[in-house]
Amino acid sequence: MMETQRSKEGYARFDAMASKTFGRILRMLSLDKKKTLDIGCGFGEHLIHFGPGSIGLTASDREVDYGQKQGISIKRGNAELIDETPVASESFQAIWANNIFEHLLSPHSFLIRLREVSDPDTVLILGVPVIPRIASLLKIRKFCGALQSAHVDFFTRESLKLTVERGGWTIRWARPFLIGNRFIDEYLLGPFMPHLYVVATKNVHFKYSEKKINEWKYDSHYDKLIKIVMDQP
Repeated sequence: MMETQRSKEGYARFDAMASKTFGRILRMLSLDKKKTLDIGCGFGEHLIHFGPGSIGLTASDREVDYGQKQGISIKRGNAELIDETPVASESFQAIWANNIFEHLLSPHSFLIRLREVSDPDTVLILGVPVIPRIASLLKIRKFCGALQSAHVDFFTRESLKLTVERGGWTIRWARPFLIGNRFIDEYLLGPFMPHLYVVATKNVHFKYSEKKINEWKYDSHYDKLIKIVMDQP
């Protein structure tokens, strides 16, 4: 369990390194050496462990104010319009987005827009609560996180992977990072776990199908998504 702490300003914070899972991801992906975008960064609990130049993004003025006081680079912006936020001119070696995907009005648009701040070798780490393969496990408190009342999107392991792939990303892993052994962690434990981390890189060959583009052709609402995909290598 992560220990909740209060800073001298009275803000509630937790120790990210108290999580063995986070520590394992940090080490395995060398995030402590990578310039990382932390989306939905809170008070910077994870952000402070990422590499030089890392930036946090939040919709909370309170969290931005805290970051300024602590010398942590936290910017205010809407994650769903990430290409219109203060981080839009940056590029990152890694993107950390934990416990935010299930809150978005448009997960697909979010994934496409993330491409704007990503290089071909940028690593996306998307942490998402999921509905376990054995649905009856949802009756157990530990497994019902995906059903929280604030969530507007709901995923199984399989639907999460498909959503990420159809959003222009190539999946490397989809696992809970409970243990270091990939086979056991991803294929034996993964299907039954209530929270997964999808690790992916930008699919540089991704294009919308001609059929999809023709469906959207006369609707300006989709112009930005098409342009992002078509303009990128």
